[in-house]
Amino acid sequence: MSLGVTVGIIGLIVFLILLFIGLPVSVSMMLCGVVGCMCLLRTPESALTFLSSAVTSTFTSYGMCVAPMFMLMGELASESGIGTNMFASLQKIMGRARGGLATATQFGCAIFGALSGSASATASLMCRVAYPEMKKYRYSDLLSTGCIASGASLDSLIPPSVLLITYGIAVEESIGKLFVGGILTGIVLMILFIITIQVWCAIRPELAPGGGKTPLKEKLHAIRTGNFIEIFLVFALSMGGMFAGWFTPTEGGAAGIAGMTIVSIYLKKFNLKMLMRAAQNTLVVVGMMYCLLAGAAVFGKFFILTKIPVLLGELVINLQMSNIMVVLIITLIYLILGCFVDALPLMLLTTPIFLPVCEAMGYDPVWFGCYVVVVMGLAAITPPVGISCYIVSGICQDVTLTNVFKGSLPFIFAFMAMAILMAIFPGIATWLPSLMYQA
Repeated sequence: MSLGVTVGIIGLIVFLILLFIGLPVSVSMMLCGVVGCMCLLRTPESALTFLSSAVTSTFTSYGMCVAPMFMLMGELASESGIGTNMFASLQKIMGRARGGLATATQFGCAIFGALSGSASATASLMCRVAYPEMKKYRYSDLLSTGCIASGASLDSLIPPSVLLITYGIAVEESIGKLFVGGILTGIVLMILFIITIQVWCAIRPELAPGGGKTPLKEKLHAIRTGNFIEIFLVFALSMGGMFAGWFTPTEGGAAGIAGMTIVSIYLKKFNLKMLMRAAQNTLVVVGMMYCLLAGAAVFGKFFILTKIPVLLGELVINLQMSNIMVVLIITLIYLILGCFVDALPLMLLTTPIFLPVCEAMGYDPVWFGCYVVVVMGLAAITPPVGISCYIVSGICQDVTLTNVFKGSLPFIFAFMAMAILMAIFPGIATWLPSLMYQA
């Protein structure tokens, strides 16, 4: 075994130990990266120069401006009450069918995802507006909380997505291509969630009683009062302008902020207090993300020096396993690691390892970005670290964390099915980008 591989394995073990003893993820990655580089580059001066270069390039990157723009747009949408109006309308449109409110929750997560970028924000919103309604109509706590925790992951795929932005910055891939790839991927995953809900309700009808009948006139009125037109206009301005080439991703985010501000004023929900809350929430999340990106930059450079990603890619080729089998193995690894590490640091930690492996199999970096966000959603509902389940349990205080995890269990199979579909049909993630970004 070469020195690089040995140092890499030791560095990874030390990193996991530091995590278990409670050291922040960003500090753990940076510390292991610097010490590992010292061992491989021989001199502390080289390693520290390496560190300063990685951190400086991360914080001075123009692409880093993308994340706060879209996150502020999402926070403005949340604080203005658009999400609350949207779900109330979806309830009237779809609530009659068995499991209709759970299905409406999935649509709500996807639609709100077009304005937000944070799965945590979506989970929090749906707990406040969707869970009380499902409780009112005697839905099982397992189904109610499980569909919210899993549906929040749609926010990480439907653009604008914080995880896709972070991945694009980390691997220097086009954020526009990733956004376009996330649209169809998110729609397919939402359909799998809805199928899961319908199958579960067919097996256990007591989980979701049918709702009352809503007249057609009332449904049409609900479409108008649900702010769907406003949501579409802001999405068309921000995302559509970017896809058409009018804006860069950063400019698209700024246009989205302007559009959401105008909508908030139109709805008479805009005030200084609401703006300050949105800005404060954005600063907290962006600060955490920047620190993680800086740590991941150092740790990623260290892993590249160890040559482990290259050796893993060569091993996969030599074993001659099918692409589906390799993707399933990687998915299972993410399922296990997701039990201990949160989604964002897990993505930044593992991308330098698994991206070269998938590229060696012929997969596109855009495909891998969408795939890794899908499995990050899987990591967000697996115990004991599943952050979405913790958020749901914390807000829905009458439901135990154990029941939230139990309710999320059927959706794990939907995530696994999505990973298999993406391995068989990579065009799910790459077809739209190939149409919109062809030469």
